[in-house]
Amino acid sequence: MKKTLPFEFVYQVIALIVAIIIVHLTYVTVVRPNADAILEAQANRAQTGEAFVPDRSLYVVLRDYEQESCFILMIWAMSIMGLKARNSLRERRMLQESFIEVTEGISVLPEDTREYARPLQALPESTRSNLLPRALLAALQRFASTSNVQDVSNAVRAVCETESDRLDSELAMVRYIAWAIPSIGFIGTVRGIGDALGQAYRAVEGDIAGVTASLGVAFNSTFVALVISIVVMFLMHQLQLIQERLVLDTQHYCDDYLIRHMQVR
Repeated sequence: MKKTLPFEFVYQVIALIVAIIIVHLTYVTVVRPNADAILEAQANRAQTGEAFVPDRSLYVVLRDYEQESCFILMIWAMSIMGLKARNSLRERRMLQESFIEVTEGISVLPEDTREYARPLQALPESTRSNLLPRALLAALQRFASTSNVQDVSNAVRAVCETESDRLDSELAMVRYIAWAIPSIGFIGTVRGIGDALGQAYRAVEGDIAGVTASLGVAFNSTFVALVISIVVMFLMHQLQLIQERLVLDTQHYCDDYLIRHMQVR
């Protein structure tokens, strides 16, 4: 089993800090100044009594703190998924290499397993800890101890299933982020509606500007959060597809290049 937890933890913390810095700087320098300028211009036009339809500006839609939090979580989730996708694609490239030199028509006997296992055991630790070398070593060791091809197949399947469970469990943080993003959007909705209700007395007096702005916060936060959630969920399912194909193709590799050549006298 690969001991990548400390590195991944540090990577996730650094990725979160970088996401916070990038998004907050963008909001401070670009989004909020432009949104405030647009809202101020609209307020000035409204005070003059001019009849106009306010333009729906992207800056105004994105200006609130809930939307900023959603973008931070989106970038954080994408950085985590990017690392996992990179690892899976790197392991997938190993399927193009020949770790077991078994030519067509050659049988692998139980007494030959040590010879075939020696090159795998000589691999660097960073390579040997990947799924394919681990599955091949498990197959050879099981064949040497049991001399049963069915046991070998079960051993490979067990290694692949364990790896599949590990990959799935490591997506727990991404699933949490995908759940948290729309939840933050709903928090913005509650906040906006609460502010609007607090200004209801002004609407009764004829000043609906405050109520309109608060309702804008409510709907904009939900809209942005749901759009970001759709993007994150799509990327997460694509990552799961890559990981599932890696596990299945590794199992097929073991079957095609090793297990079908095994034979008991």
